[in-house]
Amino acid sequence: MSILDNAPVTPANEDDAAIEALHAAFAVQKAAFDVDRSPPIEVRRERLQILMGMMTSNRERIARAVADDFGAHPAGQSDLIEVLGVIGRAAHVLENLEAWMRPDPRHIDSAVFGSARAEMRLQPKGVIGNMVPWNFPFDLSVGPMVEMLAAGNRVIVKPSEYTPACADLLAEMVAATFDPDLVTVAVGGLELARAFSSVAWDHLLYTGSPGVGRQVMAAAAANLTPVTLELGGKCPAILTPGSVTARNIESVIGTKIIKNGQMCVSVDYALVPRAEMEAFVDGARAFMAGASPDYSRSDDCTGVVSERHLARLSDMLGEARGRQVRVVSLDGRDDVDPETRRMPISLVVDPPADLRVMREEIFGPILPVVPYDDLEAAVAGINAGDRPLGLYVFGDDEAVTDRVLDATHSGGAAVNTCAVQSSLPSMGFGGSGMSGMGRHHGMEGFREFSNQRGLVVRGQGDMIDAFYSSAKGSAVADAALAHG
Repeated sequence: MSILDNAPVTPANEDDAAIEALHAAFAVQKAAFDVDRSPPIEVRRERLQILMGMMTSNRERIARAVADDFGAHPAGQSDLIEVLGVIGRAAHVLENLEAWMRPDPRHIDSAVFGSARAEMRLQPKGVIGNMVPWNFPFDLSVGPMVEMLAAGNRVIVKPSEYTPACADLLAEMVAATFDPDLVTVAVGGLELARAFSSVAWDHLLYTGSPGVGRQVMAAAAANLTPVTLELGGKCPAILTPGSVTARNIESVIGTKIIKNGQMCVSVDYALVPRAEMEAFVDGARAFMAGASPDYSRSDDCTGVVSERHLARLSDMLGEARGRQVRVVSLDGRDDVDPETRRMPISLVVDPPADLRVMREEIFGPILPVVPYDDLEAAVAGINAGDRPLGLYVFGDDEAVTDRVLDATHSGGAAVNTCAVQSSLPSMGFGGSGMSGMGRHHGMEGFREFSNQRGLVVRGQGDMIDAFYSSAKGSAVADAALAHG
């Protein structure tokens, strides 16, 4: 899902004003960058420390805003992901920034270029736009800002209109913390989102659906704006024979609890050996009974973000039941709390391939459990679809899990766990194919938001002038070939 998919309608005059303000903010930041194109490391560190302070001091307000927008949201998840995740990301960058900023020497042939030196230098790109989805409104807005600021850039963020309380709070936090010529927030609706991707950014990050990603990339292409696309996909969990254990079931279902499945790297479907299907279903029930009894009425459950998204998920389950497919509610109840939109986690057992739950990214508390008889055939089925953002393999035989990893392609992967690859500050995060392009987080993010500039400094004793004269060049080439 994305910030443009079935977006709430904003009055045209409000978006017109927001678009005008966006262009004005962009002009201010471009002018500021022209004056200060390469801030020193001390300035970059100070900006990151200020950012960390902003997140710490607004911790409780962030939790309230997220709960307001989702109807219900565990405060612990807000702390761990939206606040501490961002702070940990900044701490990692601060620890490594000096090393990342150093020029990277490259080999140069002294026989031809004498005492010249060659190196790669990273320089700020300029003004970067960040189009943020609704599911992690602070982690995916302030998180990438860490590497953007570390790389010396200026940033404008467009939050999702699905999370208005978070958008307004983010705008207030940023305005109270940073000068608008460094960081600012553009709040508005669908027309602002469309206008945002058409700005001549020096780089644009979009997180959302592949369908809207195409639109964003097409708009960016008019300005030849480089893009990082963090998209979704149907992320599978493959349980190899013998791996249906309580620990592994806990990983799969526990990951589904995070944001109640509204996470781009959540498990979208589980591939389970046919002989172990009932063990998986029984294990999932047992895990939920112990971990979170009456889950959908508890503080562990995040509400579905909107009535429209809730209706979509309900229609998916309705289609499965209408086709006489077995649906197992891990709550033991099927009803949804209408006030908070809290929905139980349901297993859809052995669904036919043409059901919506098997054709679309689910992005909610529904988990198809798909049996297989042959592991290689299961892997071939994964490869027949689009490349997922995450892929998870379970099993104690390293040769088997490695074989699955080698035979598949995904943005990220994990063995005997799920989604952890997306949370490490040190590990580049991104997709492949329909699940996206480019990386943020860690060193990869720092480089993504930097211009990687190749530099040669001429020295003494070279033969560069041989390139200017065909006769001299041929003589040098003849001598080199004769020598070696």
